Amino acid sequence: MDLAWYALLGLFFASYLVLAGYDYGVGLLLARGGGPAERRAALTALGPFFLGNEVWLVATVGILFGAFPVLEGELLAGAYPAVAGALVGVVLVTAGVQLRSRPTDERARARWDRVVMIGSALAALGWGVLLAALLQGMPRQTDGHVAGVSHLVTPFAAAVGLAMVALVAVHGATFLTLRLPRADAAVVGRTARRLVPVALTAVALATVVGLLSSRVRDAVQRPAVAVLLPVLLVAALLAARAALARRRPGWALIATGAALALPVALVGAALWPYVLVSTTDPGASLTVADAAASAPTLRLLGWVALPLLPALLGFQAMCWWVFRGRTDGRAPVYW
Repeated sequence: MDLAWYALLGLFFASYLVLAGYDYGVGLLLARGGGPAERRAALTALGPFFLGNEVWLVATVGILFGAFPVLEGELLAGAYPAVAGALVGVVLVTAGVQLRSRPTDERARARWDRVVMIGSALAALGWGVLLAALLQGMPRQTDGHVAGVSHLVTPFAAAVGLAMVALVAVHGATFLTLRLPRADAAVVGRTARRLVPVALTAVALATVVGLLSSRVRDAVQRPAVAVLLPVLLVAALLAARAALARRRPGWALIATGAALALPVALVGAALWPYVLVSTTDPGASLTVADAAASAPTLRLLGWVALPLLPALLGFQAMCWWVFRGRTDGRAPVYW
């Protein structure tokens, strides 16, 4: 049962990165230098989906607290700068998007747009550093506590964080290619195609730094998986670029979404059966079974989660069906 909950935790977090990833990507693209009309059009395209995407983060945190309380404690203790930075970014994006249209002065709106940009960068960077921290291990002691946070300041963590920012930017540009009017989508499509090589370079850099890192090599339990999944990530980005070149933005968005989900799968599969590997004492490493709550608790949570997943999937499908297609002058302005 602990394996099923571990898979569900990964599914929810990956879904959050895929769905909220284009939120943050659109936020980053506000820095392209377009005028107020272009920034408003980008946020209008995002509007119907924005708040619903954050629900997946709430569900992920709920599973973490309920099904893996030990892991929750270790993450908050050993990676709190990354987690706190990501959550601050989420708050800044949420506040900035919803408040930026309150003032009528364009300079005030531009300041809120900068808040959205900063928040988007913080969120993407923070989640990337968190995944890197799990993949390279943490200094968990025999007393069950992680010592300090200096393990987050490594070249691998920085490389993965920057790669996540690049992936999010590509995902956001691809989303706008699908949603904006065709004339505007053509311009954003060129931006998306230019960003794909940037993301490929960032992913390649993170992979090389990981291969050279003794901490990553020691923490990874399944090296074949750790090599295969970055290859799949590169393939997803190349598929996205090919789809964009053929003006198939729907397939391109699926490909960039897969690229954002694969890092979560990489961490889970490469570390199995561990969820947190100790870099100081192998005996202090935390397995999935040890991190999970008791069997009665997991069964009780199952009755709560059983209707939750279909409801979330149904809500997301409904949003995409109702607001399918491109925006135009008649589309409602949300923010």
